Amino acid sequence: MPDHFEIRSATSADVPVILSFINKLAVYEKLAHEVTATEAGLQETLFGERRYAEVVIAYHHGQPVGFALFFHNYSTFLGKPGIYLEDLYVDEDQRGKGFGKALLIHLARLAEERNCGRLEWSVLDWNEPAIKFYKSLGAVPLDEWTVFRVTGAALATLANTPL
Repeated sequence: MPDHFEIRSATSADVPVILSFINKLAVYEKLAHEVTATEAGLQETLFGERRYAEVVIAYHHGQPVGFALFFHNYSTFLGKPGIYLEDLYVDEDQRGKGFGKALLIHLARLAEERNCGRLEWSVLDWNEPAIKFYKSLGAVPLDEWTVFRVTGAALATLANTPL
């Protein structure tokens, strides 16, 4: 790992940096049109009364170079919590220096400390550089699983369906 590198848990003062990373990730994933997150929303959901996720930020020479946003899920089969990595991003000009690997190692250690049974995440099927990177760390794709999502109007309709 390069000198002057550290990973710190984000604080409420980091919300602008977190939103900046979210926007850069969305551009990279060709999904910028889907970002509706705001600083106020992140402040409430990450640092408010009920915290839905956690964030760690990687710094090199005191400058933020990447982040990971994650939360706990639960495996009924294992009877243990897990960590779900929602987002991992390293600035384009900082890639290849080990910062992404360091963030994943940090989360793996956190999972071990918290007695989690697994660390998992999703990756877009076209993102071959990320897939190759994750496989190099020992991650395996779960081809037999399909992710389902209900959002927007469909979520509202389902929520308002009589029981």
